[in-house]
Amino acid sequence: MLKKITLILTLLCMLVLTATGANRRFTLVIDPGHGGHDAGALGAISKEKNINLSVALQFGKYVERNMPDVRVIYTRKTDVFIPLKERANIANRANADLFISVHTNALPAGKIARGFETYTLGMHRAKDNLDVAMRENSVISMEKGYQQTYQGFNPRSSESYIIFEFIQGKNMERSVELARNIQRKVCSGANRPDKGVYQAGFLVLRETSMPSCLIELGFITTADEERLLNDASRVDDIARGIYEGFAQYRNKYDKSISVPYRAADTESVPVAKIVSDTKQEKDERRAEEADTAPRRTVKQVETRATKAKTVQQNRRQNQQDKPAQQNKPAQQNRQNQQNRTVAQNKPAQHKAHVADAPVFKLQIFVSNRTLRKGDAHFKGETGYDSYQEGNMVKYTMGASTNYNEIFRLRKTLAEKFPEAFIIAFKNGKKYDVNQAIREFKQNRNR
Repeated sequence: MLKKITLILTLLCMLVLTATGANRRFTLVIDPGHGGHDAGALGAISKEKNINLSVALQFGKYVERNMPDVRVIYTRKTDVFIPLKERANIANRANADLFISVHTNALPAGKIARGFETYTLGMHRAKDNLDVAMRENSVISMEKGYQQTYQGFNPRSSESYIIFEFIQGKNMERSVELARNIQRKVCSGANRPDKGVYQAGFLVLRETSMPSCLIELGFITTADEERLLNDASRVDDIARGIYEGFAQYRNKYDKSISVPYRAADTESVPVAKIVSDTKQEKDERRAEEADTAPRRTVKQVETRATKAKTVQQNRRQNQQDKPAQQNKPAQQNRQNQQNRTVAQNKPAQHKAHVADAPVFKLQIFVSNRTLRKGDAHFKGETGYDSYQEGNMVKYTMGASTNYNEIFRLRKTLAEKFPEAFIIAFKNGKKYDVNQAIREFKQNRNR
């Protein structure tokens, strides 16, 4: 009897712990470097601490706006001094899933460099990496009693950095992947020179107990770089790139969400100035992909009689036009292509007698601004449409009451827009795509 009670209690505890883990929010800690009396590196017109804070807050806004289920914690949101060890403690106390520290690079007088680089914890492989780590770690000398706090670590002595040679563990691989994601997204989206991903001995990363990286935004000591880092538009571009790198990492490793992650597709398609989908859209995409098998069944039940009827109608229409066209297959092919284009970009008259039938569209991406005609993000496509939802402009291709037409369109455009997914509207308003599919099936059977 006692064994049964013990077993039941054990099972209950496991269920409680499982439920708690499932409901736990993904936690991101953003660390704007320096602050208060620690100005960081100095440029001709600005201070590093202010640049770091500006980019960090903008990055955080993107996360909060697009991923409301993520808990965002800042080590500072104002111009205050936070000891280096306390920055790591903030992340550790919050049991954070990720720690991203934002900094700005600098060089001695007379030297010039440009570009964006990202660091993870490890042993430096070059003197330049050691110099960056030494400069960032030197902030501990501003803390009272730092020799005791950091157990005799001397940020200016190369011998002290031997401790980083033996850094190992499960966080290293994920930290490197996070760093590469951010590096790639910022350099492609914000048009920043790519200075690469490196390892170096940063104390703030060593003190954290989760995957982490440290970003160097650019060189405040290079005049044009400093102007760029103080330009609101360029700051937004960089922050958006950091967000996209973070989103790519989170979509892969956060088990509390189920967004399809295809590394090959994502890595081969630069997202540039596009922000990721909202949680609602991810749910809709998940539902749409989960319903793939039933949709194949719908596609297969299209009868030969229906197809034959369509072919006969096309033939009668061609005969009513110019008889000479019968001898011009090339011209007929062009006409067929035009018909397909019209079908993609205009609502089809499928089951026209069915009142208020849902209209399906293919959402290809989302932007926080209206893009000009011919923008590179459209990848040569011209038959697009858009609609406003909140502060986002959402771009779509195609519009049809026939779900199968949009499903085929999605396949056609998969190479250009691998993350595209099907949405639905009814009476001009956004409509649940699952319900729309059910109504489409019911209408077909009438």
